[in-house]
Amino acid sequence: MKEQPVVWLELSQSELDASYDQSVYAPNMTEVLGRLSKKSRETRDNLSEPLRCQYGDKAIEAMDIYACGQARKPILVFVHGGSWQVGSAEDNAFAAQMAVNAGIHFVVPDFSPVDDFNGDLEGMIAQLQQAVVWLYQHAEEFGGDPEQLFLCGFSSGAHLAGVLLTRDWIDLGLPKEIFKGALLCSGMYDLFPVSLSFRKEFLSLNADSITRLSPQANTDKISMPLLVAYGTNESPEFQRQGKDFIEALESADNSVQTLIGMGLNHFEIIETLADPEGLLGQPLLSLIQQSSA
Repeated sequence: MKEQPVVWLELSQSELDASYDQSVYAPNMTEVLGRLSKKSRETRDNLSEPLRCQYGDKAIEAMDIYACGQARKPILVFVHGGSWQVGSAEDNAFAAQMAVNAGIHFVVPDFSPVDDFNGDLEGMIAQLQQAVVWLYQHAEEFGGDPEQLFLCGFSSGAHLAGVLLTRDWIDLGLPKEIFKGALLCSGMYDLFPVSLSFRKEFLSLNADSITRLSPQANTDKISMPLLVAYGTNESPEFQRQGKDFIEALESADNSVQTLIGMGLNHFEIIETLADPEGLLGQPLLSLIQQSSA
């Protein structure tokens, strides 16, 4: 068999493509996603249906708000994953109970898939920015404190959340440091290798957008405390993405804590967010409580 040429680091095209295909390194992907969906349904049953609020004109530009029933409490915004193509607020409520029990409002925005923007990720970023602006302006209506906004993102959602951390919010009428802290789990922070993988088939990327939309290239614009997580059973590329981003943050003197899910794959690690004593749940609650004290 003819050896394939290397296209990125030591990876051939097929190896690189496999590294950005979660099903290859997480054979139980369907099972775990099913558990997360079931946990989300159970959460809605326990907490009752969330407030459904529109932040934009399109039907999908809405968010689910699981209010904790207390005034002037922190707000945790969860940006779901799904390869920038799929996912919904409804199926990503699995950590709401954990947050609400701790006196934190839990918010999950819906947003359009990148396909609706012809592969331009800026369209998704613009929607999420609009959602954050709405939350800041309307937080007090459901008991939230607009000065205590926190962000959490998973997978492609961690990438989107990472970009939000680098954006200029002053032009949108918000404080410069709108977020007080964030957890980014199993994300992509350098889009260059992503642009070489099969994902280029549905993403519209060029040299300029790769730099602009890569959190790792913009760590100088990140100032809030961060938690960055990845699992040891994730693909080599997703582990490297996490490690390199952490190194870049540290080099820029950012406050960052590394969370490593030993023996956990891409989907198993995010399950720990629902556990207040879990790998992700405990440090995130601690970060929010310390920042809000």
